Amino acid sequence: MKRISHRKSRKNSARRKRKVRARHCKAGRRRARAKPVFSAGAVHYEIGARTSAMSFGGIGAVRRLVAKLGLAREIDRHLELLQRHLPYHESDHVPDIAYNLLCGGARLEDLNGLRHDAAYMDALGAELIPSPTAAGDFTRRFSESGVIELMECVNAVRPRLWRGRGRDLPGPVAYIDVDGTPAPTLGKKKAGMDQSYKGVWGYHPLVVSLANTDEVLYVVNRPGNAVSHSGAAEWIDRAIGLVAPYAERVCVRGDTDFSLTVNFDRWSEKADFIFGYDAQPAIVARAEALEADAWTRLEREPRHVSPTGATRSKREDVKGRIVRERGYVNKRLNFEDVAEYDYRPAKCRGTYRMVVVRKNTGKMKGELALVDEIRYFFHITTRRDLGAAEVVRLANARCDRENVIEQLKNGVNALRVPVYDLVSNWAYMVMAALAWNLKSFLAMMMHLKADRRKYVAMEFRRFVREMILVPCQVIRRARRTTLRIIGWRPTTDRLFSVWRTIERTAFQTGFS
Repeated sequence: MKRISHRKSRKNSARRKRKVRARHCKAGRRRARAKPVFSAGAVHYEIGARTSAMSFGGIGAVRRLVAKLGLAREIDRHLELLQRHLPYHESDHVPDIAYNLLCGGARLEDLNGLRHDAAYMDALGAELIPSPTAAGDFTRRFSESGVIELMECVNAVRPRLWRGRGRDLPGPVAYIDVDGTPAPTLGKKKAGMDQSYKGVWGYHPLVVSLANTDEVLYVVNRPGNAVSHSGAAEWIDRAIGLVAPYAERVCVRGDTDFSLTVNFDRWSEKADFIFGYDAQPAIVARAEALEADAWTRLEREPRHVSPTGATRSKREDVKGRIVRERGYVNKRLNFEDVAEYDYRPAKCRGTYRMVVVRKNTGKMKGELALVDEIRYFFHITTRRDLGAAEVVRLANARCDRENVIEQLKNGVNALRVPVYDLVSNWAYMVMAALAWNLKSFLAMMMHLKADRRKYVAMEFRRFVREMILVPCQVIRRARRTTLRIIGWRPTTDRLFSVWRTIERTAFQTGFS
């Protein structure tokens, strides 16, 4: 890309910002209008003869980041699926699927629109991009070892960000979260599918993610009848080995399904963990036998605190009113207590810390109060540097991974299982999850730390709308491609900042 001077870019951006601000001020004046704001004037369409433009201006910065990280070199060096490259290489197919989703696509068929967008292909420096049929055929060439190799190729470039712009995001403790989620399908001929205990047909992928940066480290496809923890120990080991060299401390989190006690002694030598633990009768009996002074009241942090400190009047609880009027049984949390004790599972040599939460729940039927219900929840952990309440808070924070899984499902559409069998759908999941990871990669290149955290946590669709779907003119010259932004928005400055940061950053790749 042509290096536009920083001064000129800032000047043009400031001018656009002033014009938009003046427009808002003028239109925002409270005055009566004789006609609606939207006009009904005639519209005329025409096709430009020479101008080449597209609506995916942010994809240029993504492509440049991928190139500088050396991801294409890693893929071509380690992934061998095509005997002949006519004309595409493995490193063409993998980002092709990821870029399709970053540009607002939802399925393989959306590649057809990009394949006929000359400006888009010019921005990628490609004569042609793979068709949906070629992309689907590429996923069917994978074996299980090939999918694992692809994930390790992506993982090989992550440290180049963790050592650089993203080094402040992991913090003193890197949290690895693991969870399973159903991936249903209405298809009847997808090999490897099965029926879950809920009667839903499809697959049951395992998702291992890094909570600090919202990156998906591993996604593993499994039949629909697989339990959540099936094969999880191997991938937890891989994730610990990947993250540990770049963090002061690693902590693995999971629900009760991942409390694999046979691995506790081995994991505790390499990392900390916080897992939910099943409320077995013997464990509950031990909690009930604790002395009264062993329990302390658990105070939860408020869900939302206004930045300005202002408070608003609460609206009526419509649902609660209807429940009371119709005499439904309603449960309401009265209070929570927390306690702890040392516990050694039967399959462990070591002793671990067991944190117990006792919930007192009141039951109401209409206006009539019923007997209170006491329930116990258990968390087993190696973390002895934290208070019991802090352990509970960190364990509950793992629930935020549900948002990441939701983004993979309905934001990125990575778990839509569009192709033939278990392994090919696994390969598609990995390549589609790359689109989500590229969002995190680009967020790590933000200039301000506050922006890095904001864009890491941003929903995928909003990120695409603010950072990728930017109208631009594409100008190709001998050895450079210029993307000239022709539509200003408040996030345009962030895009230019990211691009400049990418260009001046020398990643430790060994590649030019």
